[in-house]
Amino acid sequence: MGRKRTYDWEDPAVSAAAVGLSSGLDFLREMQAGNLPAPPVSRTLSMSLDEVEKGRAVFSLLPGEEHYNPIGSVHGGIYATLLDSAAGCAVQSTLPPGMGYTSLDLNVKFLRRITVDTGRVRAIGTVVHGGRSTALAQAQLLDATDRVLAHATSTCMLFPLPGA
Repeated sequence: MGRKRTYDWEDPAVSAAAVGLSSGLDFLREMQAGNLPAPPVSRTLSMSLDEVEKGRAVFSLLPGEEHYNPIGSVHGGIYATLLDSAAGCAVQSTLPPGMGYTSLDLNVKFLRRITVDTGRVRAIGTVVHGGRSTALAQAQLLDATDRVLAHATSTCMLFPLPGA
């Protein structure tokens, strides 16, 4: 009855060292192109950055049993991780060189359950407002027919990176 899953990842310090050297959009495009390693959480969850443009980021994931909670559906933390990634990277895509961000909060509304039968899901994040010290973003988690599975808002703190 057991299941097994193995995966690998690259050194996260490589990408971390590149943050702020270029614009946030260029950084994310380099990651998407495979020129910078994806963060280990992407490999852990098997999620991918599919699209990125200024003020918008799209992540996707094909739900598997490894994402399940004890009641037989995808764990809410998986929803939250996808939504936080999409909203945060939408904000990051607007940053000039030398600036960083971090999430201050994430408010998630779960609307529908996800199982392996749901098929690929997409988290689409967009910037609602970008200020000098904070940004507000939103994200929707959608199925293949564009039904909304969950919605989130996130406030991000913006700050100059050391040495910038």
